[in-house]
Amino acid sequence: MKYKVKPTDLSACSSLDWLAPPWDQANSLTVGRFHTQSSSHRPVVQAKLLYDPEHLYVMFRVEDRYVRSVHTEYQGAVCRDSCVEFFVEPVPGKGYFNFESNAGGTLHLSYIEDPRRGANGFAKYEFIPQELGHQVRVKATLPEKVDPEIKDPITWLSKLTIPLNVFRPYVGELALRPGVSWRANFYKCADDTSHPHWATWAPIGEQLNFHQPRYFAPIEFV
Repeated sequence: MKYKVKPTDLSACSSLDWLAPPWDQANSLTVGRFHTQSSSHRPVVQAKLLYDPEHLYVMFRVEDRYVRSVHTEYQGAVCRDSCVEFFVEPVPGKGYFNFESNAGGTLHLSYIEDPRRGANGFAKYEFIPQELGHQVRVKATLPEKVDPEIKDPITWLSKLTIPLNVFRPYVGELALRPGVSWRANFYKCADDTSHPHWATWAPIGEQLNFHQPRYFAPIEFV
């Protein structure tokens, strides 16, 4: 599997329209591999990426039901809500970042060097501090809080504008240009809704565990 990320300019920051420029030129991928522990609900989840020399842009589009979003604080347990996630390893062997955003646009962001589980969580990880995490701009089409659950069909979008400065303190200098390749995976989850489910772009094997970087697939900047 491989996803090709096309270049753009800062106009990508302002648009939250899946079909409007410059997003109409971006390749799309499908987050459609549902784990067997999922409920019968199978939302249609797509993602697109664009980049400029200093930013990575990620947009998700979700045709959903049973949408719930109650965590509103940075670093909250947004994976328990209706949530989309982007895990990315910019430099081989230097750990990965998990960008998790619920339907209301609340962000959880960590840097994980060793995802093996221990008594206190991952073997080696740290939460990205607020002053750095707030440089990631998140826009969503739903309100910050969605409760009670929206049971009817609804389509929602979430977009992240990620500056390279978020990565540099952890993995060193980075440049986005044609020929550069990172590794990543994309996810959809909804643990604490009436119809929980867990979907991925790249397959992750039988274990229900998104934190398996060995399964990440290339995203290539073109």
